[in-house]
Amino acid sequence: MKDVYITKLEKTRAEILVSLKEQKTCITICGGTGCHAYGCLKVAKAFEDEIKKQNLQELVDVRTTGCHGFCERGPIVVIQPDGIFYQRVQITDIKEVIAETIKNKKIIERLLYVDPRTKERIIQEKEVPFYKKQKRIIFGNNGFIDPKDIRDYIALDGYKALAKVLFDMTSEEVIEEIKGSGLRGRGGAGFLTGRKWEICRAANSEVKYIICNADEGDPGAYMDRSLLEGNPHSVIEGMIIGAYAIGASEGFIYVRVEYPLAVNNVTIALDQAKKFSLLGHSILGSEFNFDIHVFRGAGAFVSGEETSLMASIEGRRAFPRQRPPFPALEGLWGKPTNINNVETWANVPLIINKGADWYSQIGTKKSKGTKIFSLVGKINNTGLVEVPMGITLKEIIYDIGGGIKENKKFKAVQTGGPSGGCIPAEKLDLPIDFDTLIKAGSMMGSGGMIVMDEETCMVDVARYFLNFTQEESCGKCVPCRLGTRQFVEILTRITQGKGEEGDIKKLEDLSESTKAGSLCGLGQTAPNPVLTTLRYFRNEYEAHINKKACPALVCKDLIAYYIEPEKCVGCLLCLKNCPVDAISGERKKVHVIDQELCIKCGACFDICPPKVMAVSKYTGRKKDRMIKKASR
Repeated sequence: MKDVYITKLEKTRAEILVSLKEQKTCITICGGTGCHAYGCLKVAKAFEDEIKKQNLQELVDVRTTGCHGFCERGPIVVIQPDGIFYQRVQITDIKEVIAETIKNKKIIERLLYVDPRTKERIIQEKEVPFYKKQKRIIFGNNGFIDPKDIRDYIALDGYKALAKVLFDMTSEEVIEEIKGSGLRGRGGAGFLTGRKWEICRAANSEVKYIICNADEGDPGAYMDRSLLEGNPHSVIEGMIIGAYAIGASEGFIYVRVEYPLAVNNVTIALDQAKKFSLLGHSILGSEFNFDIHVFRGAGAFVSGEETSLMASIEGRRAFPRQRPPFPALEGLWGKPTNINNVETWANVPLIINKGADWYSQIGTKKSKGTKIFSLVGKINNTGLVEVPMGITLKEIIYDIGGGIKENKKFKAVQTGGPSGGCIPAEKLDLPIDFDTLIKAGSMMGSGGMIVMDEETCMVDVARYFLNFTQEESCGKCVPCRLGTRQFVEILTRITQGKGEEGDIKKLEDLSESTKAGSLCGLGQTAPNPVLTTLRYFRNEYEAHINKKACPALVCKDLIAYYIEPEKCVGCLLCLKNCPVDAISGERKKVHVIDQELCIKCGACFDICPPKVMAVSKYTGRKKDRMIKKASR
C-alpha cells in the first residue's frame, strides 16, 4: 500500500516537472492580499483572455501565485524563466506585454523597477535591491506556486520530507533532527522547537494535539497570513511531521476570520491533501493517522497567547491561564498540546529535506535560520522580507528597505509589535536575533518592524501602542487591566501638554509592577514601548513635560498652524481644503487662520506650496520640511 501512494506522489512530481520544462514561458502574477487590493485578479484574467485571443495557450502559461513580498509595487508580474520583473502592472499594459515581451523578447522600460538611489532600471527580480540581500528559503517558493494547486507544491519537492519521516525515521529521530537544527519558535518567545516537541512526546497521554497559531494581530504585521495564503502546504506538511514526532492524531490551524484569503486557500489545500492521502487515515499507506481542522478566531489580540487560543478552541472566552502547567503537558482539553506559529511549521520540511547541519549554518550561534519581517512605516520599500538571523538593522532598512522616504533622517524602529520596543538610530548596526533584541529592550516578536523618521514623536508612539494594548487586554488580571489604563492616561496627559513633574518616575514604577504582576505575555511585555522610549528618547518626555513642547511637532495640543504673510500669494488652496472653515481671505490677498476654530489637522500644511508653517506653541521652532504640491 505504501508503494502505491509513494509512486503516485513521485509520478505527479515527475509529470509536473516535465510539463514545466516544456513550458517556454510562464507569466506569474502575485496573488497576495495586497495585490488583490491592486486588482491582480483582473490583471490575471486580462492576460488569460489576451493569450487565448492570440492562440498562445500552447506557448504561454499564466499562474496566480502567492505574495512576492514587495507589496507596495503590486500588481507584480514576473515572467519566467527569465525572471523579468514588472511592477504596478495595469490591465492597459497587457497587450503591450504580450506583443513586446512575450512575442518579441523586448523589455518594457516603464514597467521596470527604478532604484531610487542609482536611478537604474532593473530587469530581473533577483537583481532588485529589495530582494538581493534576502535569503528566501521559506518565502521564495511563493512566487512559483499556485496555492490552490497541490501539484505545484509537489513539483518543488513538496511532501518529500513527510514520506522520508514516515518510512525512514522514528519519531525520536525526527525530534533529534529538529533539535540539531537549532530552530526556535518564530511566534515571539523563541523557545527551542525540538525541545518543546520532546517534552510533548514524553508526556503520558494517549491523546495529544497539534496547533498552528495563525492569530496574527500585531499592527502592521502580516507574515503568517502571506505564508498561509501563498504556500499553505508547507505549513500543513510541517504540522503532519510534528504530529508524527509527538504522537498526535488531531491538529488545528487557528486563523483569524479577518484573513479570508488565507482561510480559503488553506481550506482548499487541506481538501487536496486528503485526496492525495496526505491527511486522514493511513497517510501515504502508513500506519499513521492525522487530520487537521481550520478554526476561525474572532480577532481578539489576546487570542494569540497560547492558553487564550486553546480556551477559544474549546468554546470558552479567550482568557489566558496561569502557567505552569505548560500546554506541552496540559493543553487543549487538558491533553498534551504542541503549539507553534505558521513560520515555525513552514521551516520543518526544509530541515528534514536538507538536514539539520544545513539549517544550522544559517544565522547566528544561538539564533538559527531566517526570519520573515513585515517592513512598514516611513521607508521607501515596504513589504515582507526574509533575512538570515544576524543581519543588521542598517542592512534591512537601507539595503533592502531603500532608506527613509524623502531622504529624511531615520529616528527609530519598533520591532516585535505593540509589545516590542523602539530601537534608536545609534543602534543601526545592531544584529537582529532573539537575544540581542532583548538586550536592547525590544524583542523579535512575530516579526513586525515599523520604521520611523525624524518627524515621529516618540511619546506619541508609546501612547499609541499602550492604547492598543489597553484596548486588547482581556481584563482578567488587575496589573494589566489597570496598569495599561494608567499608562494611557499619563501618556495622553503628557502629549496634551499637561505632564507633571514625577510623571516619568510614575511610568517607570508602573512598568515594573505591570511586568511583574501580569498573568500572560500581553501584560508582561506591554511596558516595553514606554521603557525603550524613556531609555533612548528621555529628552522628548522632558520637553513635553517641562517645556510643554513636542520636538517633532506632532502632538496637536502643542503646535499651532499659521500663515506667514510675506509668503502667502492668496491662491485659496488652504481655504478650500480646510474642513472646518478656519481660514479666511480673498484671492491674491493674505489669508489668516482662526486659532480658535483650527483643529490642527494639517490639511493646509499639506496642500500649500511651502507657505503655511507648523510651529511649536511654546518654543517657536518652525517645522522646516518642504511639502510638495497636492498634485504629487
